[in-house]
Amino acid sequence: MKINIVGPGNMGRAIATRALSGGHGVRIVHPDADPARALAEELRQQFPDGESDWAAATEPADVTVLALWYDAALQFARSAGPALAGQVLVDICNPIDVSTMDGRVTPPDSSAAEEIQQIVGTDVEVVKAFNTTFAGPLTAGQGHDLPLDVLIAGDDSAAKEKVTELVRSGGMRPFDVGPLRRARELEAMGFLHIAMQQPLLLNWQSSIKILP
Repeated sequence: MKINIVGPGNMGRAIATRALSGGHGVRIVHPDADPARALAEELRQQFPDGESDWAAATEPADVTVLALWYDAALQFARSAGPALAGQVLVDICNPIDVSTMDGRVTPPDSSAAEEIQQIVGTDVEVVKAFNTTFAGPLTAGQGHDLPLDVLIAGDDSAAKEKVTELVRSGGMRPFDVGPLRRARELEAMGFLHIAMQQPLLLNWQSSIKILP
């Protein structure tokens, strides 16, 4: 598959690493050419046999991943508009107040993923994934020598299957947790996981694991 990754930050780098590990092509999307180009070059050096490039705006792809904070994800969804038509759009954000880290900023009966789905309309299938994983373990695809678990929510089975393929091919375990409204619980879980880091001295290296 061809994967657009919007955002050249730590999560964008981590998801791109997993995608290239799984044999997919990656395009780093960012209006500022310098960081996008730099990450694409870094990935080419790490995966010389892989396909990685960059672009200033979204181009046709099988999956577009919004590796952005909440406000930036909403802004991108509004601005990209028709360019996203027909694509699977993966929202990874946790909608929290980063200035206080004091809870989520979305109402209880909604989620960032559902807000993004409303913005982009029915021509785009939004899937929630990767919001309960941190960049360090995600880059490695595992935590404490165990495959990383990725929880996935969405309303369209074909869209979720593409995200499942991305996850599984990158050496991780996908878990379909239900429709897009389950993003509310995933985002609450993501916030709790973030809030645990400092008091437990986890240093952003912890992961959420599903065990039988």
